[in-house]
Amino acid sequence: MNQRPATKPSFDSRQFTFALLCILLGSGSVTLALQTILGNQGIAGFFVSDSLRHSLIQAWSGQIDPVNQSAFIPFFPLLLYLLVAACCCWISGAFLICKIQKHAFPTALTDWGIRGFRWWLLPAVWEILRISSFILNWDSVESLLLATSPFWFAISIAGWLATLAEMLIPLQYNSTEIESDSLIARGRIPLTSCLMMGIFTFIFTWMNWRLYDGLLIPHGDSAMYEEHLWNVSHGKGFRSYLDQGLFWGEHIQFIHLFLLPLYLIWPSHLTMELCETVALAAGAIPLYRMAVRHSHSTTAGKAMVAAYLCYFPLHFLDISIDLKTFRPISFGVPLLLFALEAIELKHWKTALILLLLTLASKEDYAIILGPLGLWIAWRAFQERKRGTSTSPSSNLEKIKAIAPGISLSLFAVVYLAVVVVVLIPLFRDGAKVHYVGYFSQFGETPTEIVENILFNPSLLFGQLVHPDTLMNLLAFLVPLGFLPLFSPSRLLVAVPLFGLLCLNEVASDPRHHFHAPIVPILAWAAAYGLTNATEVLQRFRKQHQPDVIRRPSFSAHFLWSSSLATAIFFSLSPLGLAFWDPGSKYYWQRLYVPGERAQQFAKIENLIPPESRVASTDFIHPRYTHFDRSYDYSEYPRKVNDNKPGAPPDTDYIVIDTRHPYSNIKTPDQIPEYHDHPERWELLPDQTDGYFIILKRKPESASSQKQSAARS
Repeated sequence: MNQRPATKPSFDSRQFTFALLCILLGSGSVTLALQTILGNQGIAGFFVSDSLRHSLIQAWSGQIDPVNQSAFIPFFPLLLYLLVAACCCWISGAFLICKIQKHAFPTALTDWGIRGFRWWLLPAVWEILRISSFILNWDSVESLLLATSPFWFAISIAGWLATLAEMLIPLQYNSTEIESDSLIARGRIPLTSCLMMGIFTFIFTWMNWRLYDGLLIPHGDSAMYEEHLWNVSHGKGFRSYLDQGLFWGEHIQFIHLFLLPLYLIWPSHLTMELCETVALAAGAIPLYRMAVRHSHSTTAGKAMVAAYLCYFPLHFLDISIDLKTFRPISFGVPLLLFALEAIELKHWKTALILLLLTLASKEDYAIILGPLGLWIAWRAFQERKRGTSTSPSSNLEKIKAIAPGISLSLFAVVYLAVVVVVLIPLFRDGAKVHYVGYFSQFGETPTEIVENILFNPSLLFGQLVHPDTLMNLLAFLVPLGFLPLFSPSRLLVAVPLFGLLCLNEVASDPRHHFHAPIVPILAWAAAYGLTNATEVLQRFRKQHQPDVIRRPSFSAHFLWSSSLATAIFFSLSPLGLAFWDPGSKYYWQRLYVPGERAQQFAKIENLIPPESRVASTDFIHPRYTHFDRSYDYSEYPRKVNDNKPGAPPDTDYIVIDTRHPYSNIKTPDQIPEYHDHPERWELLPDQTDGYFIILKRKPESASSQKQSAARS
């Protein structure tokens, strides 16, 4: 019997027309959204600087009202630009799919056009909701939609990229993937993941070091930690001279002391910056293993690594929004991730050591360890409960199973209470913990704050039910493709700290450092949500086939693409628009190319003897931490100066940076010490064209002041 030759699939003109329609409507959707965003100066600020906005509007034949700075952009010229870009992406994407997956070119064009470019319709949904809110006079809803516009665009970009990636690199079940599990068990990380970690380390180390070279790193909450190591290694105690007493009056935080062996080899702030960046990058290792272990896919593991390293809340732990580049709390992120992997594998001794080290990063991690202990107990109970069908357990065995988790939870509560109520006040001579002021709406003491949070639900509800809470939630979940939601038990571990973060009056969003303990929990939940998301969607679509192992293909690609897309709008790294925007204050040439100020400081850097006691303004303060004493010269009252601003009485030199970001002193006569007591201070000749002012205490005045300080 003759076999009929295989026929090529017929070209479906209706599907192709639908693909063309998706591209046309998608381009129109983005055009409408861009008209709204760039037309409003305030909303455009979420995306680009004002100067770049003006340039884009002019390039797209738009006009700006000089009175209110609103803008009108003609629809069709902008639509034409976007259509050309969309068609180029459509054809080139289909060509890649055709070559890599061996699909027919018309089929690739149709599938890619429909599946990929329907994501471009999401901005139209946003615009329809915004217009509806405007018509109905729902001002608060419209304001919320405008504020969340970067997230809508990020989701649209992420879905589009994930669709292309899935069509190019689908996750498939094969022997190579199965064999990879044994490699993961032996601790091997693929070269691709190592390369991504290396790129992250290189970029952020370069950024940190260049900020230091450019005199843009503040001493407070950054370089003061390097002063701790210098003072410890020179017998001056675990302290900086911002205030008297040990640093434990601020936080029970000493993880950075473990850097001493490296610091003794290279005693520099740059050493600590490098170590912090390497530590943050190392957090990708346990995440890769957990993702592969759960999904049985090395591709999913690599997607998890990429998502973690592109996660913009992680970036702000290395360089925060105010350019503070080093905080020991960041070391808790990889430590907790390694601890979570040990817990999953039931390596309890390893987990215990890592959790104790995590607490050394900052007492805030106790807020995470409390609910984590409950999660451990709940999982043990569930495992014991599932095992009762074949081997019933006694109540004593059940108690033993949940005891480790309950013990951890109780320990975390007791530890946090002792730290806040006893230890920190002890090192502060009885004064209350300084971050009580972060929650002033709930009270003036730790006890009062806790009582109001726990027993005053109306006050708590009023503070939490706020648009900023939703913004914070989106900032944490959108970059991870919402995948933590598919591992709800793990996600719940982060809820108490997230609530406190939303109540924080100083910094509630993930652009500072308070959110550090949340990052490993969300990444951990995302690693397990990869496969769970696929299973949930299968059940929702009623397509579950128990005899077929399903791969988390789209969810894996949506994970890394979401992290990348949100980084475009929020990260200060080269992934972000702000890095490349000439009008942004975070433009790379403005931050990472040392300017005239740094060049002028080089003229006086070695002018002051190392045995001197120096009072200096903030951004040059880090350059004097290796002197006998390094004081903060500012308007902030310091205990080392009898709770007064200015220079302590035993100061030998005063160095004023007249051009630093917060400088109020421009000329010598504005310095109170020189203005009020010119007989005590000598003004050194200016070598820096007015960039820096140096006062030297006169010899007779210096000796008398030091004798007075010694007597006191």
